[in-house]
Amino acid sequence: MKVAFLDTVHEILNERLEASGYSCHECYDVTHEQILEGEFNDYEGIVIRSRLTIDARLLAALSSLKWIARSGSGLDNIDVKEAEARGVQIVNSPEGNRDSVGEHTLGLLLMLLHKLKSGDKSVHSRLWQREEHRGEELGVQTVGIIGFGEMGSAFAEKLQGFRCKVIAYDKYKKGFGSNIVAEVSEEEFFTQSDIVSVHVPWTSETKGMVDGVWLDRFSKPITFINTSRGAVVKTADLLDAIDADKVKSAALDVIEFEGRSLEGLELDSEGQTTLNRLLANDKILITPHVAGWSVESYYKLSSVLADKILSLS
Repeated sequence: MKVAFLDTVHEILNERLEASGYSCHECYDVTHEQILEGEFNDYEGIVIRSRLTIDARLLAALSSLKWIARSGSGLDNIDVKEAEARGVQIVNSPEGNRDSVGEHTLGLLLMLLHKLKSGDKSVHSRLWQREEHRGEELGVQTVGIIGFGEMGSAFAEKLQGFRCKVIAYDKYKKGFGSNIVAEVSEEEFFTQSDIVSVHVPWTSETKGMVDGVWLDRFSKPITFINTSRGAVVKTADLLDAIDADKVKSAALDVIEFEGRSLEGLELDSEGQTTLNRLLANDKILITPHVAGWSVESYYKLSSVLADKILSLS
C-alpha cells in the first residue's frame, strides 16, 4: 500500500508502517493543484495535519484512496461526508495530545487566577506590587467545561486535587457524569459556572458560538479559556464583554484570525483593528496554538495513528 505523508509527523509513524509493509513517501510540499492533476491517484493512504483541506475535488482526484490519517483531533479540514460516501475511512489521534491540552489549559487558568504574567512583568520592571497581585484560589470556584470529548475530559482530570467543583455540558454526549465531573444541562452550565473552558470542535454550528448573546447568558462574571479553535469565538464580542466586566479575564491558545492551515494569521482591515485591540488588553493571555504541541504529544499523536491505521480492515 502506497502512503503519502502530506505533512510532517513524528517518524515513529513512518517506521511502524514501513515495518508492516507499507510504502511511505514524504510529500510535504505537494500542492492542492498537483493532487488535482492526478499525481497521487495511486496512493491508498494519506497522512495530514492542517496544511491542506481535503475537499470533494481532492477526494475525487485521489481515486485509489482507502483512508485518511489526521494527526491531531480536528477534522475540520476534511470533507467527512464526501469521504464516507466514497468509502474512505478517517482516523485521527485526539488521545495523543489530550494530556498536553489538559495541562496547558490548567496552566493558563492558574496564570489568570494568580496573575502570574503581570506579577512576573512587574518584578522585572523593579516593582514589588503585592496587593495588586493578590490571586484567587481555584478550589472555591465552579469550572464549567463545554464539550466533553477527549480534551474536555482531560482538563477535568487535571483539575482533580484542587477541590473545585467541575461541571460539563455537551449537546451531543450524555451519561458521562462521574466522581470527577457533574453532567449538567445547558441552563445549569450558564447559571453555575465561574470559569468556562471551551473544548468543542470547529463546525458550522460552533463557528462564532461564543458571541455577545452567548456571553450574556452567564449569571455572573466568568474567567474564560479557549483551547479549541479560534473561530469558535467572536473576538470583538469577547473584548466587549471584558470591557463590560462580564468576563473578568481570558486565556486564548487559539484566535479567530488563524488561517485554515493553523500556521499563521489571515487578517483584513477589520480583523487587524480587532487584533490590535486584543493584543493591547492586559486581561488576556494568548499562546500560539500550542496547547497540544508538547514534546511527548508529538510522539503519541503518531503512535496512536499507527495503532489505528494498522487495525483498519
